[in-house]
Amino acid sequence: MSNILIINPILYTAETNEIPKVDSIKDTMIYALCMGFMHGGHKVTLIAAQDYRPVKSEEYPFTVIYMKTVWHRVFLPRCFPYMPQLREFLREHGEYDLILSSEIFATWSYTAVRTRPAETLIWHELAAHNHMLRQMPSKVWYNIVARWLMRRALVVPRSEAAALFISQFMRRVSDTLVDHGVDLEKLERILCTENEVAPENVLAQTMPEKQFAVVSQLIDRKRIDRIIEAFVEFVSGGQEAYRLYIIGSGEQETKLRALVKERQVQEQVVFCGRMTHEQLLPIVAASQALLVYTSKDNNMVSIVESIAVGTPVVTTAVPYNAAYIRREALGIVQDDWTAQALREIVENNAFYRKNCLGYRNRLSNDYCAEQFLNICRKYM
Repeated sequence: MSNILIINPILYTAETNEIPKVDSIKDTMIYALCMGFMHGGHKVTLIAAQDYRPVKSEEYPFTVIYMKTVWHRVFLPRCFPYMPQLREFLREHGEYDLILSSEIFATWSYTAVRTRPAETLIWHELAAHNHMLRQMPSKVWYNIVARWLMRRALVVPRSEAAALFISQFMRRVSDTLVDHGVDLEKLERILCTENEVAPENVLAQTMPEKQFAVVSQLIDRKRIDRIIEAFVEFVSGGQEAYRLYIIGSGEQETKLRALVKERQVQEQVVFCGRMTHEQLLPIVAASQALLVYTSKDNNMVSIVESIAVGTPVVTTAVPYNAAYIRREALGIVQDDWTAQALREIVENNAFYRKNCLGYRNRLSNDYCAEQFLNICRKYM
């Protein structure tokens, strides 16, 4: 059994400096990873920023420590929080065998590397410079702080794009990539409850309906309007029975509803609002595809979850997940995709679904946790 400390201050994405409050963190990517280590019999502690603490009180099977962030005008909690308590914590607690920190361009990773370099591994996602202040802080950080002051760190990229980027600045970069993982057992339990079948049969027996799903914030960069336009063209070609479920909320909702009304597809497009995993996963699992048209994103957890329940993805090449979607034929990757992509995914759905079910175990949180431990055995 290993004693593992995970430092991930930012638990979920905030588009503005007003960090939204949530009832639970149990649907987050990092929670799934913690559970992956727990399933392997390891002891886990998670450190997160106080700003992301859920509104409701929760109990966890591992220790969660919320640390106060300071100097918010400089160290914005939504993207670059600073937790001064962390340094003292690391100096006082020498019992951890592995310290897993998120991102190179991060105050907490710098603190971990400088305080406990031998035990620290950095899980890196970004594949381009941060745009804050015209990229100047990011360029200074990667070229000076990362290249020299963090040079002892072992880096594990989350994608091929992240590996290419960070290898310009760091010399110890793992050749094994570790993507976001999901709790497959939890997904199966949710689908079993919905369909009242045994876990080993639930995915095999889940047949796609005449529908597509979107799981996204309704904000400009997600380009939900493009998805609606492609869907309108698709249903106008004799597929009026199909439905498009849009799961999520955001500032663009009123505009998107107006577009749906203008295109006269109110009966086919369903705005579901924000939903829990228990509510949204059965919809995704029963869909022909998850639809993504984002113009800016990193690794998308919604894509991982879709593949994990056997539903292929139609996406632009923007998300970093697109590399293995294309390589493993888990859906269609095409910038500026149209109704033709929807027709193709429907026509060949059995092929894509079979590939997703064959690939899903590599997206397990248990598999991700074991990959990290194997990397530590190899490099540390």
